[in-house]
Amino acid sequence: MGDGPGPVGPAAPLLIACALGIEQFALRSGRGRAGDAPGPVTVLRTGMGPKAAEAAVSRALDQDRAPGTAVLASGFCAGLSPGMHPGDLVVAAETRESGHSTVCTGTGLLAEALAGAVPGRTVHTGPLTGSAHVVRGHERAELLATGAIAVDMESAATLRAALRSGPRPVAAVRVVVDTPEHELVRIGTIRGGISAFRVLRSVLPAFYEWHRSLLLPRR
Repeated sequence: MGDGPGPVGPAAPLLIACALGIEQFALRSGRGRAGDAPGPVTVLRTGMGPKAAEAAVSRALDQDRAPGTAVLASGFCAGLSPGMHPGDLVVAAETRESGHSTVCTGTGLLAEALAGAVPGRTVHTGPLTGSAHVVRGHERAELLATGAIAVDMESAATLRAALRSGPRPVAAVRVVVDTPEHELVRIGTIRGGISAFRVLRSVLPAFYEWHRSLLLPRR
């Protein structure tokens, strides 16, 4: 497991933050019943961009009276590594932005749970970097050179805001919607978007398994 806070309380909630309505719809309508979760689950739509994500997550946690709420950033991302495909999964070992990094909790367990929940899909683990805008062309190569494997606009801000509100488990899982070979501006994006949407609808059981593991006493 990655470094991070110890187990949370037996009824600790899980907050899943995403930016877009289509991401929220996929997460809410997908496989995985609320009754399967070990605690209350909220799927929060933050709006697009790091500032919106930071504000929405901070506001939600300020209103949340349950200590130690686990926070998981999710949704779509852009892959940076050659050979990635739309529908691949990215589990952040850490999120990065502006020279700062946030280490994620339970990365290995989460990657294993996702491999079981979405069989046949490749799960990549590594640094997930943040950007204030959609990244294209040469910017992808520049970010790849830093060691990052994927980029999105909200994950780093989400986790930073979560930890500012108090110690808690944090993680980020993204589904690749476009790659260096298949960027959003190209026709192939339609097929990639459908593939990524279907994968995002299948991740909740893995999220619940990760959340449940946080509640277990450590030996």
